Amino acid sequence: MNLQELLHTAMKEHDHLKKRVLRMLMTTVKLAEVSKGSKLDPQETLAVFQKEIKSRHEALLDAEKANRPDLIADAKAEIEYLQTFLPKQLSEDKLEKIAQEIITELGASGPKDMGRVMKLLLPKLEGKASSQRASQTVKTLLEKLG
Repeated sequence: MNLQELLHTAMKEHDHLKKRVLRMLMTTVKLAEVSKGSKLDPQETLAVFQKEIKSRHEALLDAEKANRPDLIADAKAEIEYLQTFLPKQLSEDKLEKIAQEIITELGASGPKDMGRVMKLLLPKLEGKASSQRASQTVKTLLEKLG
């Protein structure tokens, strides 16, 4: 089901949260397509969704600092709904295993190899882990080596 169909369903159900999030997603995807000059491939679309989730996490932190329970609840609900568009996320163990395989394959010896490892790791994740999570995992593994 595409975003337009989901929006239509949300409108019929009078689900204001889903309507707001879907409209935002449709706008963001459209802007990315205009910027690129062509349709987004599935991987690029996932990246847009992950960016929106990251943005909501930042908004959540700001709302917590400002002690705004209404904004906290909204941000959490939006994050939860946005995550339904992502593939099932990898466990920490599975992410660590994949990262370790790449580190071994490259013969990485410390933090200086972070860029090389990330370059191979991110395409393998296919949206199943955020680049932030992957980066932290790789950093931890490489620090143990170096």
